[in-house]
Amino acid sequence: MLVTFTTNAYADIILFGDVALAMLKMMGHSATVPGAILAKDVPAALSRLSAAIEAEKSAPPVEDKDADEPLVSMAHRALPLMGLLAAAAKAESNVMWK
Repeated sequence: MLVTFTTNAYADIILFGDVALAMLKMMGHSATVPGAILAKDVPAALSRLSAAIEAEKSAPPVEDKDADEPLVSMAHRALPLMGLLAAAAKAESNVMWK
């Protein structure tokens, strides 16, 4: 499953479903798709996501030595969504995902 985040102030962001649902929970929302955040609530969602990412950075990543692909941290995966949320907050725009 893929989840697409949209706002009028930024390009659409597409994330894998498991990553998107984890980030939605970090923002304090239920992991339901589709969904939305009202413009007035976007700054708080961005703040909660940023705090959760910072807290996660302090824990060392667990790498699977048998994996063929390198581990991509949640902090790196969150950067595009954080950019979208920051732009939406600045433009006072709603954020939706489907």
